[in-house]
Amino acid sequence: MLSWLALSVACAAVAAQQIPIIQSTPASAELPAQNDKPLVNSSALQDHISGDRLMERAKKMFEIAKLGEDEYNHPTRVIGSLGHLGTLNYIYSTILELGEYYSISNQSFPAVSGNIFESRLVLGDEVPKSAAPMGLTPATKDKEPVHGKLVLVKNEGCVSTDYPAEVTGNIAFIQRGTCPFGTKSELAGRAGALAAVVYNYEKGGVQGTLGTPSEYHVATFGLSGEEAEPIIKKLENKEYVDSIAYIDAEVKSILTVNIVAQTTQGDPDNCVMLGAHSDSVAEGPGINDDGSGTMSLLEVATQLTKYSVKNCVRFAWWAGEEEGLLGSDYYVASLSKEENQKIRLFMDYDMMASPNFAYQVYNATNAANPVGSEELRNLYVDWYEEQGLNYTFIPFDGRSDYDGFIRNGIPGGGIATGAEGVKTKEEEAMFGGSAGDWYDPCYHQLCDGVGNVNETAWVVNTKLIAHSVATYAASLKDFPKRSQFSVSSTYTDTVKYHGHKLRI
Repeated sequence: MLSWLALSVACAAVAAQQIPIIQSTPASAELPAQNDKPLVNSSALQDHISGDRLMERAKKMFEIAKLGEDEYNHPTRVIGSLGHLGTLNYIYSTILELGEYYSISNQSFPAVSGNIFESRLVLGDEVPKSAAPMGLTPATKDKEPVHGKLVLVKNEGCVSTDYPAEVTGNIAFIQRGTCPFGTKSELAGRAGALAAVVYNYEKGGVQGTLGTPSEYHVATFGLSGEEAEPIIKKLENKEYVDSIAYIDAEVKSILTVNIVAQTTQGDPDNCVMLGAHSDSVAEGPGINDDGSGTMSLLEVATQLTKYSVKNCVRFAWWAGEEEGLLGSDYYVASLSKEENQKIRLFMDYDMMASPNFAYQVYNATNAANPVGSEELRNLYVDWYEEQGLNYTFIPFDGRSDYDGFIRNGIPGGGIATGAEGVKTKEEEAMFGGSAGDWYDPCYHQLCDGVGNVNETAWVVNTKLIAHSVATYAASLKDFPKRSQFSVSSTYTDTVKYHGHKLRI
């Protein structure tokens, strides 16, 4: 068998030809016998989880991220990079080595990737500190600064009539709210704006994404409500505000791959599904985000082969999560109604080892989500309590790959250890660490390397992943039956994130 490095190089050549990276491996017609293996149980599967094994995987993942150095000048596993291709082949080869216990399928799909190289916004005689280019924004014309007056757009800029004629040849100033940022940018472009600035209705900044590219999108910044307030007053008083916008960026289409491994045994009409994302951001190697989840799934999948299962278990590694949940969205959208109904629940495992961790459980309730989500939430809660560990609930707000499943009627939930959120004094007392600091001080940065994972938290959460898999692989007797695509408007109407960036 080729080494992961050789596989990475081979796949890079294949990817350059824009064809699927790996051919699908169908399930064997003669399924391997598993009746000589004991039925999986939680405590036994948990006992196989080892911090040493996880850390060895982390070291290998960092070496894989180094494959991206030639193109990005630092380790990265962003989609389209050699580091991500190496990650895909590490996942694939690891599962392949487990023999016929799993069937492997590889779902190629077109994805968009955006890079921002330089940006600057000047409003009047100020350079706003909070100004940030939107994800997937195009560059300004010819990648040069554009100059014009700032024009206040009516209402929230969600219909063409909100854009006055004077927007043409100038820079649109638009309030955040009601419709996606991509809609605002497109309408500004259609109105002839050179660029757009979306300002917050709250004091904080706007870290958003334009989402699916449009030929009418214009270079778009987000701005905090605090810095926008004095500018709005000037514009409402008919004062002239000169503005300069500059973004050097690229938005390109690439081909990438989701990898899905399913047990060849177990009821195929009742599948227990779990996932992590295989990619990092361009800025760093992503060993915690989400190398930790990727490797936890690999370790649980490896140890599960020692046991038989009653319900099929389906592991997924999504590509393009950092670009806006691209892989998981594509997967769920491609399911037929029949295949959708076979997935009894989806469990999301993103960032399992943050250094300043808290044990976080998504607060998924049946009132706001497909029925079964609350039962999954309670499974995590019960396990933490049985271990004598503290936990905290976090919003189920669309920030990770569960979003597409919830929107398509599949019960879901998950756990995490925190990203750029700030640990409170109460959480410091509950989990240790440092109040006032991010849960992951290296979130989306170059320093997200091997030294950025907390081994204690990682082992604890990988054991909890093993518990979730073992529980539902052995029996779904007490888990609610699937309902017919019922999704509460509470979720769809209130969730403002799609991945780690705001979309509205």
